[in-house]
Amino acid sequence: MEQTKEARSYLKFVRISPRKVKIVLDLIRGKDVKVARGILKNTPKAACEHLIKLLDRAVADADNNFGMDTDRLYVSECFVTPGMTLKRMMPRGKGSADRILKRTSHITLAVKEKE
Repeated sequence: MEQTKEARSYLKFVRISPRKVKIVLDLIRGKDVKVARGILKNTPKAACEHLIKLLDRAVADADNNFGMDTDRLYVSECFVTPGMTLKRMMPRGKGSADRILKRTSHITLAVKEKE
């Protein structure tokens, strides 16, 4: 049985919360690359800018490294995992302080060729 090729791209330490990225990834999972790109272009979310670049990079890798046909590609897998969290302090009343958590994300996106 022949293994199907897959082009994966990673984006690490993106300064955006994984929760915000997951909402957009759920929109494009399993879609054709052209459809996914259209969805990302027309969705008003901060994560879309990063995901368009990542999708383009995965398609370019599939074309150049694996010789796949770009017209038959679809988003086979996409997920986000939390990266490191930057901890900051914000002064509050009576000399105390609150902790601010600035979250980062590791995003993985894979494209495959349709059978």
